[in-house]
Amino acid sequence: MASTCTSAPTVGFDLDMTLVDSRPGIHACWVELSERTGTYVDADLVVTRLGPPLQEEMAHWFPAERVPAMADLYRELYPTYAISGTRAMPGAREAIRAVQAAGGRAIVVTAKWEPNAKLHMEHLGMEPDAVIGNLWAEGKGEALREHAASVYVGDHVGDVRGARIAEALSVAVPTGPCSAEELTEAGADVVLGDLTEFPGWFSDYRPDSVPARA
Repeated sequence: MASTCTSAPTVGFDLDMTLVDSRPGIHACWVELSERTGTYVDADLVVTRLGPPLQEEMAHWFPAERVPAMADLYRELYPTYAISGTRAMPGAREAIRAVQAAGGRAIVVTAKWEPNAKLHMEHLGMEPDAVIGNLWAEGKGEALREHAASVYVGDHVGDVRGARIAEALSVAVPTGPCSAEELTEAGADVVLGDLTEFPGWFSDYRPDSVPARA
């Protein structure tokens, strides 16, 4: 494990389908985008595969030359159509508070555009110590290292890869598109049923007791 671990560690959390159930809001945003552009988008399908960067999903529906402009339009629509419909995942607030109550820092590291990620936190009354956006998979490892995070909690195999790059403990929850089996096979160190189990797990977590990876 990274040498920056302390008795009150920094814990990183993914956003979509880890801390928030953004499916209703994202669905509404894609429906509006489809109507405005006259381009067919299966919003029901889109919300089954949340996690990767927006541009990857855009590429399924728009030609490559239109993706940047459509991504910009989507982000403009997002505050109006996606924020109010998004709900906190069960245990999300308690997970953040558990870290902070122990004297640690809880940060959000997400692929979502950072201003919109912050809007979600404000709307839902969550108060992480930092929100870092626009990062996916291995790219998340950079922010986790910068903030000396010793744990990263996410729902996607890409989150597991980000944790490994940062030499952080990968704690996974199968509340998104990836099953517990997929997360385990990807290398997650711990798989919880959902975030309601996090405070109990965290109360027993001792960074110095976790063996370093080979």
